[in-house]
Amino acid sequence: MVNPLVREADTAAPRSILFIGGTGVISAAAAERAVALGHRLTILNRGRSTRPVPEGVETLRADVRDVSAVREALAGRGFDAVADFITYKPDQAKASLDLFAGYTGQYVFISSASAYQKPPTRLPIRESTPLKNAFWQYSRDKIACEELFYEAYREQDFPLTVVRPSHTYDRTKIAMVGGWTDIHRMRSRLPVMVHGDGTSLWTLTHSKDFAKAFVGLLGRPQAIGESYTITSDEYLPWNQIYQLFARAAGVPEPELVHVASETIAAHSDELGPNLLGDRSHSVVFDNTKIKSLVPDYCATIPFADGAREIVDWYDANPGLQVVDQQFMDLSDRLTGWARRGA
Repeated sequence: MVNPLVREADTAAPRSILFIGGTGVISAAAAERAVALGHRLTILNRGRSTRPVPEGVETLRADVRDVSAVREALAGRGFDAVADFITYKPDQAKASLDLFAGYTGQYVFISSASAYQKPPTRLPIRESTPLKNAFWQYSRDKIACEELFYEAYREQDFPLTVVRPSHTYDRTKIAMVGGWTDIHRMRSRLPVMVHGDGTSLWTLTHSKDFAKAFVGLLGRPQAIGESYTITSDEYLPWNQIYQLFARAAGVPEPELVHVASETIAAHSDELGPNLLGDRSHSVVFDNTKIKSLVPDYCATIPFADGAREIVDWYDANPGLQVVDQQFMDLSDRLTGWARRGA
C-alpha cells in the first residue's frame, strides 16, 4: 500500500525529490540542475564531501548503510522521486527496496554503461544491448542490482527507472588512466602510456550535460519500468583524448607510447578490470531513447573544453597534484619495454 504522504508526481515538475548521495561528480551537478529548475530537493548523506550543497537544499545526515538511521531521518516523509547514486552491490539494493517501496512515486537507480556487453558485438550501444561483463566485478554487481530492482518492479510494482551513465566527469576527474600523474609525465617530457593502439573510441560526458537529461526524467510516469543511457554524442579515440589533455597542459607534442591493455592488466591488478571490462573497447551510444522523453536534451560541452577546465582547476589547486609513484614506476617499465619492442 502506497504511503499516504506520497503525492502523484507531476510530469513537468516533481514537488519533492530525494537524492541518496548528492555530492558526487554526477549527483552534485544533478542537484544544481534540480534546484535551478525550482524543484524542492532533499539530500541524504553522511556530510563528508568537499563539493558544496546548493543553496536552498535540505540536507539530512545519516549513513545510508544504516537502515535504522535512514528510517529515523525519513520518518513521515514521502517523495515524488528518489534518486539513488550510491547503491553498488545487491545487498545494498535489497536494503533500498525495503526502505523505499511504497514511499516514492519513482525510484531512480544509477547503474552503469559498463554493464553493457563487453566486448560489444555491435555499435552503437542501446538500452537493448545485453548486460554482460566478464571482466569487472563492479559491472557485474550493477547488473545484479538491476535484476533485483526489475524483479521488484514486475512482482511488486516498485516504481523503478534505471539510468546508465558512461564516463561522466567534472573538473576534478582526469580521464587518463594515470590521472594527474599522466599530466605530470607530459610536462616532464616523459613517455605517457596509452592502452591499446589508442584508436578505440570513447565517450566522455560532462556532468552538467548529464544533469540536463537526468533531472528531466524525474517525475515522468513514462519512465517507470524503463532504462535509459545518458551520454554525450561525442566519441573520441583515446589518442585524441590524451592529446587534448596535453594541449590543455601546454604540451603540444606529448610522447604517447602504446601498451596492450592485456599487458597493463597483467602488471596491475588495480587497472586491469576497468581496462578489460570497459576502457579498452570502443563505446558509441545511441541516446535516442532519452531524447524521446527529454526532447530538449543535448550535450553541448565538447571534451576539448572539458580538458581545459580540468587542467585549469588542478593548476589552481596545486595541493591536489598528487603524483602516484607506483604508477610512475609502472609507466616507466611498460613504456620502456614497448619502446624496445619487448
